[in-house]
Amino acid sequence: MQKKATAGNRGEGVSSDCYVELELTANGGIKLELKSKVESLFGEKIKAFCFHVLHYFNIENAQIYIEDTGALDYVLAARIETAIKQLMDTDKEFLLEMLPQNKVETQRDKHRRSRLYLPGNAPKLALNAGVYGADGIILDLEDSVAADKKFEAAILVRNALRNVDFYNTERMVRINQMPKGLDDLDFVVPHFVNLLLVPKCENADQIVQINSRIREIMEQHGMEHPVHLMPILESAKGVMNAMEIAQADNVVALAIGLEDYTADLGVQRTDEGTESFFARCQLVNAASAAGIQAIDSVFSDFSDMEKLRKVVLESKTLGFNGMGCIHPRQIKVIHENYAPNDAEIETAKKIVNAFHLATEKGLGVVSLGSKMIDPPVVKRAQTTIDLAIAVGKLNQTWRDNYVG
Repeated sequence: MQKKATAGNRGEGVSSDCYVELELTANGGIKLELKSKVESLFGEKIKAFCFHVLHYFNIENAQIYIEDTGALDYVLAARIETAIKQLMDTDKEFLLEMLPQNKVETQRDKHRRSRLYLPGNAPKLALNAGVYGADGIILDLEDSVAADKKFEAAILVRNALRNVDFYNTERMVRINQMPKGLDDLDFVVPHFVNLLLVPKCENADQIVQINSRIREIMEQHGMEHPVHLMPILESAKGVMNAMEIAQADNVVALAIGLEDYTADLGVQRTDEGTESFFARCQLVNAASAAGIQAIDSVFSDFSDMEKLRKVVLESKTLGFNGMGCIHPRQIKVIHENYAPNDAEIETAKKIVNAFHLATEKGLGVVSLGSKMIDPPVVKRAQTTIDLAIAVGKLNQTWRDNYVG
């Protein structure tokens, strides 16, 4: 049996985290050594909290060493729990009371123009992520987490879902590649995750497996909240199966990961994007046919805002509804350039106004001039109006003084 366990991060550049060394002993009670930048102010409080966590897991004899760099309670608890579970087999979870605002569900068709990736094992990046205004925050358990840190990252992400205020941002988690990703569901589904990103998805059966496991977990916990899915197509096989994946239950969007896709093809990713044009069009058409959103890949150069603007405009032209980002400074550019332009807004206003006029008159048919307006056209126009309002290009009361 392992005698000593470690968890967390330490070293230069680490903040809002802690490093824990734990050794279980036969006797002697609990001996705790704390090294903290705020020890003079909060040392006793931190120690008392550590004793509380240890006693919760029925640990009466142990030596524990903690280096604290400003960790909040949910981080400290996650690190201690991780160390404990390396040393003993227990199903217990130490959970702080969940923030009420984190129990909010999100709509299937909510705007997903931007989604900001955050490494799941780096708490300092999650603490204030909600203030940046992204449509979604992704706590990542896959590529950004080292293989030997996956378990502790899952516990930390679980706690973050409960105890970090994301300010109404959609709370997303990218699970690991299937089948390992199924293990991640136990850590996030009971804690009101809004959306799961499924990396390297290649067929609808993977989505079926995830949905089945989600239902099992929901039944175990007596819960019913929706968990949306966003498969990421990152291989030729995934792209060719885009339609079946898009039509699977609970899928609200398809995303594409171009770095892995081009690697699968054995080609270099270029600025022109010729090598990925087919895949992006395939995804957009599958998403549109299934009535879900199409989400583009990330743009990795967060220093070049002008190039990002051009990429977003091209993405919008292809039919994408949003894209990933790796830095908060990309969010504003993404939102502004996925937003409808003046001509699109004006057309949408005419269509939506015609729909309301027809409804007010009790007409079953909507027409604009000599053209009949189908329901999907009205829905698309309303989406344009909603986006224009969201980015401040249109007032919510625009119809009050509208003359078409």
